[in-house]
Amino acid sequence: MGKTILAIDIGSTKICAIIAQINEDDSMAIIGAGINKAQGLRKGSITNIDLAAKSIRTAVSDAKRVSDTDIKTAVVSISGAYTKSLNSSGIVNIPNKEISFKEIERVMQTSLYNANIPNEYEVLHALPFNFKVDEQDFIEDPLGMNASRLEVETHIITTQKSNLNNLKKAVRGAGIEVENIVLNGYASSIATLNEDEKELGVAVIDMGGNTSNIIIHVGNSVKYNEFLGVGSNHITNDLSMALHTPLNVADSIKLNHGSLLTPSSDLIEIPIIGDEENTHEVSLEIVQNVIFARVEETLMILAQFIENSGLKDQLGAGIVLTGGFSKMDGIRDLAVATFGSIPVRLAKPKEIDGLFDNLRGPEYSTAIGLLMYTHSSFTPYEIDVNKKVRHINEISAQEMSVDFFSEPQEMSIPTPTNTHTTTPQYEAKDTMVSLESKMVSIESKKEINSENSVINKFKNWATQLF
Repeated sequence: MGKTILAIDIGSTKICAIIAQINEDDSMAIIGAGINKAQGLRKGSITNIDLAAKSIRTAVSDAKRVSDTDIKTAVVSISGAYTKSLNSSGIVNIPNKEISFKEIERVMQTSLYNANIPNEYEVLHALPFNFKVDEQDFIEDPLGMNASRLEVETHIITTQKSNLNNLKKAVRGAGIEVENIVLNGYASSIATLNEDEKELGVAVIDMGGNTSNIIIHVGNSVKYNEFLGVGSNHITNDLSMALHTPLNVADSIKLNHGSLLTPSSDLIEIPIIGDEENTHEVSLEIVQNVIFARVEETLMILAQFIENSGLKDQLGAGIVLTGGFSKMDGIRDLAVATFGSIPVRLAKPKEIDGLFDNLRGPEYSTAIGLLMYTHSSFTPYEIDVNKKVRHINEISAQEMSVDFFSEPQEMSIPTPTNTHTTTPQYEAKDTMVSLESKMVSIESKKEINSENSVINKFKNWATQLF
């Protein structure tokens, strides 16, 4: 039997729900989709839970009807608004001189523990970007290597707990349980980048209706992310004010006549705000100037983000533009001029079996990325929002021979070389194997319902181990 997955992209202007089937041969095919106008959201964040839930419910219902399924769980996107990012590091001793998944799990949780995360924030993703085995830097995958010490540097993306909880409430209000939550820019990068681009270093800019998100991949790892509350709807507002015309007319002008190329001197007739029975003529050159000013300003701010990241010199593959805003005629040429000598390409989501024609546009990169994230595509290691450690070749818990109640092994604790040292209390309470999810996970403290002798035995083992 295959598995059915539901991805819900909660964007600033639209809700997109896509259902895919994962077959026994591990292939994936889209079997249903639903798209609805976003309500109860502002800049990608929930502002009215009831309205947002109705929008999500409509999109999901359409997808269910097309696919003839009744799926109850989903992976959901979250806006980069109200997110904060920081880097942390961790170090652990390798008792058996060979790095297993258990040691990688421990060092990642240690870096998470060492991070100074505010109480009102929750971790979305913890993405390691540099493993160090003994004195050797930039190890791509330390699994199976011989070593006495393992270190890691991790990029941690957090969001406000209130923002996360409101998103979950809206999705649950639509009758769907949240299985996982993924940063929208991260999902877009999964859907648009190839392995060479990630290895060489690349910035992905997802330009949507009200927001723009930037993710920088260097060496197959995310090292930077940022958010800008500007999107294509700001062009609509600018046109409405500059031309004194209603918003719906301004949006139509943007879609039908919007261009950043050579301006036209043609005239168009448009209604006036407050007096829509009468019209006046406007030159398309004025329209082009208004659009050009807004897009140029947006690209300049994004260029400054890249400059501030300190990673501009590592973008060997350049910049990838995706999202609905990137469909603006001539935006690539303006981006090349704005970003300097960095190459720029426009990207659509990768091809998937059954992909509907109307889902092939760049505005659906995040939704397709959510499916790919759930299926298989993500960075080599990651701690997700559920505190699960994900591996690009995930190991079933049933294949792991980890016995937390066996006799402890001798382990020496390394002499600290910096402030990022292993903390026994955190590791002892947070490491466990989730048989239900069938993958190794790091979860919050759970109560162990067993006899006191068993609890004491576990405590003694943990004390000696860590």
